[in-house]
Amino acid sequence: MPFVKSGTLLVSRLGRVAPIAMGRVLAAFALPLSAPAQGADVLVAVAANFVRPAERIVDDFVEMHGAHVALVAGSTGKLYAQIRNGAPFDVFLAADQRRPALLEDEGFALAGSRFTYAVGRLALWSGREGVEVHADMLRRGDFRKLAIANPELAPYGLAAREVLSRLGALAWAQERLVTAESVGQAFALAATGNADLGLVAAAQAQRAGHGSLWLVPESLHEPIRQDAIMLARSRDNAIAAAFVAFLRTDARGVIASLGYGVASR
Repeated sequence: MPFVKSGTLLVSRLGRVAPIAMGRVLAAFALPLSAPAQGADVLVAVAANFVRPAERIVDDFVEMHGAHVALVAGSTGKLYAQIRNGAPFDVFLAADQRRPALLEDEGFALAGSRFTYAVGRLALWSGREGVEVHADMLRRGDFRKLAIANPELAPYGLAAREVLSRLGALAWAQERLVTAESVGQAFALAATGNADLGLVAAAQAQRAGHGSLWLVPESLHEPIRQDAIMLARSRDNAIAAAFVAFLRTDARGVIASLGYGVASR
């Protein structure tokens, strides 16, 4: 049985073998890798907001190639730190551009392999139906608790902080913030009612199929451009290269259908 720790989710795909159940949270590298990860042809580190699309993409890739792909999810900042500390990932799907660029500059990733695979949007979301969610809720403080991802670790958290700042609400809102490690955890806090509202990935909120949502104007924060990069250990991994090529081409329709922008080629 895999070891358990909060903050990182592992999902494995191998042909038609059933995946590890969603919601089971596994440590990435606090201990030796679990068996599904050890046997993977490709080990992909994926930002928490992109887990569901990544699953769809991996399923399509596995159907075409019959490879074994494992996903390990967490905040971009934590995954970046793990890569620098020797975590054996092949591909990194970040929620920003900065960390993949740093890995490339620092020699932890293959030069020239970095590209934008998705452009994210931020939403203010309540898990309750019938709530009139809008910018004035943030300006006036019409909430008890607001969940955001940690701005130091998660790009969606950084964007959330920019939104609060540009709306003039950052200073007084600090005492009402519930800070999660990742945007996925921020969404869970709002979904369970532990926070009245969450500034979360719009794709997560739209996919929930319930609750109340305000799509944050892109003018209120810097673009959330999400970059992918092949890591140094994948230099001779043809399956990892094929997965990245699939992400750049065949997967674009899936990415767009799940609420993300797709960068021009």
